[in-house]
Amino acid sequence: MSSLKSTVDKLKNLEAEKINLLAEVEELKRMAEAKSNALADEIDSLREEISSLKTLMGAEKPQPQLSNVSLKEKNLIYIKERAEKNLNASKQLGNQVFSASPFSENYDNWLVSLRQIASDFDSDSLIKVDEQFVKDRAQILTEVEGTLSKKKVEESDISAVAKVLAENNHLLVETDKEYAEKARELSVKKDSELLRLSDRVRQFERQVKIQEEENSKRKILKKKADDKIPQILQDLKSAKSDLEIAQRNFSAEQNKLDEDYEKKKQATIGQMEGLRKELEKLETDTSIEARQAACNALSDAVNGLVQRNASMLE
Repeated sequence: MSSLKSTVDKLKNLEAEKINLLAEVEELKRMAEAKSNALADEIDSLREEISSLKTLMGAEKPQPQLSNVSLKEKNLIYIKERAEKNLNASKQLGNQVFSASPFSENYDNWLVSLRQIASDFDSDSLIKVDEQFVKDRAQILTEVEGTLSKKKVEESDISAVAKVLAENNHLLVETDKEYAEKARELSVKKDSELLRLSDRVRQFERQVKIQEEENSKRKILKKKADDKIPQILQDLKSAKSDLEIAQRNFSAEQNKLDEDYEKKKQATIGQMEGLRKELEKLETDTSIEARQAACNALSDAVNGLVQRNASMLE
């Protein structure tokens, strides 16, 4: 009997514990739900603050409310947004600068990027790529590819132009050396010849003086004067004439040497200046104008395509 009573008491105790545990569980659920709701409210509040801050800072443009916008209007907004991204990409590509030669090494990658931008709408079912756009796009790509191919060939001439410039520089040095050598040889020849002719003139002048002194003595001694003076004077005149002619000839020869040297030098310098300008042009990225023109033309084609799509949606 006592055993049965003990069992009943245990069951009552267990039932009481069960009730208490269920009450505790319910309390825990209530507390958890309250905390969850509080956290959710706090997260929503934080999101609203972040959105407000982004809007104020210009980091995020307020999205248009499309709840009351028609499907056509939604499609038009989408097309314009896609076109804006395409135009920005095209503008960035057009402004790309290649800083170091050989610039042609960048052409292929640049063309790949341009083709990707040009084909940006092909897989988009909401944008109708029409025949006009395909035609404009093909023409733009063909023209810029042709221009870059020509510039690639021009740029390949850099080494050849540099070689010719070096050869001309060497020729200029050799021209200076040749002129200096010929001028030295002419100077030596001139000094030697003029010295010889001057000695001859002085010799005849001495003979005239000696003969005049001899005739003066003969006159004092009342002897007949020697008639050699006329011949000596004639020889002296001839010697002086030879000296003058030699001086003129050497002067003319020197002038011709200077003139030929200057002509050859200036011709070489002129060619070198042309080569330097050509080399400077080849070492400058002259493709940017053609690339910018292609990107601008593509932007115009995209704008035209957007306008035609908009007309179809109206």
